[in-house]
Amino acid sequence: MTRRVLRLKQVQAQTGLSRSTIFALQQRGIFPRSIKIGPKATGWYEDEVQNYIETRPRGGGHRAGKRR
Repeated sequence: MTRRVLRLKQVQAQTGLSRSTIFALQQRGIFPRSIKIGPKATGWYEDEVQNYIETRPRGGGHRAGKRR
């Protein structure tokens, strides 16, 4: 089975999250880790992004900023 890789714009469109929120959630271990797909390119496995979307809390989501 071949896993499809999504680029940042595709991940943003599917999740509705901004670039900075994606990276902040990734740092905290909440969002899937990106993979290196070239010297200056990263991507995310589509199945991991879909799993995040299906399991994330509804109505408020995650706060990407600093923990209080």
